[in-house]
Amino acid sequence: MKVVCIGSGNVATHLAVALKATGANIIQVWSKSLDNAVVLAAATNAEAISELSDIDVSADLYLIAVKDDAIPVVSAVLDGVRGLVVHTSGATDINVLAALKNYGVLYPLQTFSKSRNIEFANVPLCIEAGSVTVSEQLKEIAGQLGGAVYEVDSGKRKILHLSAVFACNFVNHLYALGNDVLNDHNLDFEMLRPLIMETAEKVQKDLPGNVQTGPAIRNDDQTIFKHLDLLKGKPQLQEIYQTLSNSIKKTN
Repeated sequence: MKVVCIGSGNVATHLAVALKATGANIIQVWSKSLDNAVVLAAATNAEAISELSDIDVSADLYLIAVKDDAIPVVSAVLDGVRGLVVHTSGATDINVLAALKNYGVLYPLQTFSKSRNIEFANVPLCIEAGSVTVSEQLKEIAGQLGGAVYEVDSGKRKILHLSAVFACNFVNHLYALGNDVLNDHNLDFEMLRPLIMETAEKVQKDLPGNVQTGPAIRNDDQTIFKHLDLLKGKPQLQEIYQTLSNSIKKTN
């Protein structure tokens, strides 16, 4: 299978490398930044390009892994190709590709960083197809990557993406805010790592609402007031702390 990877970011990098490992032939990597394309192309033995007009029209699979607002621009360039065109976005409707002959979505529900290896056997792969034939193709491709395959339409995929923002992006930002609080008082983030790991382990076996701990779930207002007092001079953190505490209380 000949693959053109359109994009060179985190998702593009992991998917291109994973597809290469299954035996796919990554023939081109496109990026607006040729330097970025060169890096991923070197890792996948592909040609690096920075002009959309240079995309090879003979590929079997065109993997679009770019910012959501760039997908329509890229898909317009691919009008007329015979290969399968898929985007990897969680928040973009499949219909953005509807003008193409063979199209679909391959959305890996995971957080990706270039510096960390990902085992795709542990990644849920959400697919949506423009036809029954494409659906079978996507099932085969996703199956080769090794993760559990789910048929998820655009509406439900957007819900998954929204949920992932809460469960991953926002949580990671809260880690960063916690680290800022520690830094202000010369304390090391290393001390929080076991707590973070135990919290993550709990929700592998139970629902998050069943394992909530802390002063808000106990309605321990005295402790909450003390924490808010420690955040004097940081009104944004006070607001976040109060908003999350109130939300937790409402679930109690």
